[in-house]
Amino acid sequence: MGILEGKVILVTGTAGGMGRVASLVFAREGAKIVGCDIQTEANEETADLVRRAGGEMTAIAPVDLTDPDQVHHLADRAAAAYGGLDVVYNNAAMQRFGAMPDFSVEDWRATEAGELDIPFFVSKYTWPHLVRRGGGVIINVASEAGLIAGSTPPMVAHTAANAGVIGMTRQLALEGAPHGIRAVAISPGPVLTPASDRDLGDNQAARDAIVSKTLLKRFAKPEEIVELAAFLASDRASYITGANYSVDGGASAW
Repeated sequence: MGILEGKVILVTGTAGGMGRVASLVFAREGAKIVGCDIQTEANEETADLVRRAGGEMTAIAPVDLTDPDQVHHLADRAAAAYGGLDVVYNNAAMQRFGAMPDFSVEDWRATEAGELDIPFFVSKYTWPHLVRRGGGVIINVASEAGLIAGSTPPMVAHTAANAGVIGMTRQLALEGAPHGIRAVAISPGPVLTPASDRDLGDNQAARDAIVSKTLLKRFAKPEEIVELAAFLASDRASYITGANYSVDGGASAW
């Protein structure tokens, strides 16, 4: 029996990358998955992978998670899919990078919407369903950028948004405790997903610059983030709330 047996988990951003891996790992541990994304076809591909591996997943797409009305509808559909919600895994994010002072106001607002509004909206509208369930877990995927600055690429909006996600997680933990809701953040360092691998291409200088702050001098694999999330979502982590876990290869240690 898996450590998430019988739990219903909403995962955002499941069309690929870390969200796809999370769906597979959580399902492997016995959870029923509700996955959402703006991309319909790729999101359904993830659901097919989960089902072929013997798991259960409902795919909901397209959903614009920066639109609170769409998120409200998503939360209700997610809770209805398997009769409730136990865990919310806020994985989806959209960000833009650039240096001061040329970073535009539009890029700033798009990043704050894509990285801070999304987990707030999803947490807000799933909250009543968690309360109705008698409690649950909210896991927010933040970033090492919420703890340290970064030069490659320049990330003024990314750092601000993820510091906000970490702070919001502490507040959710405080307000959720009376309802049996735990809230935890995970702050990954650089993770090599199919999309980031494609974007970096053969630019070895960029790859080296990105991992230079890590002690391990490499990118993380998505599984190295998600396996921790599976534990935090489980009842084995029942005394953990309000915490932020750095999974950054030691980047924030120095």
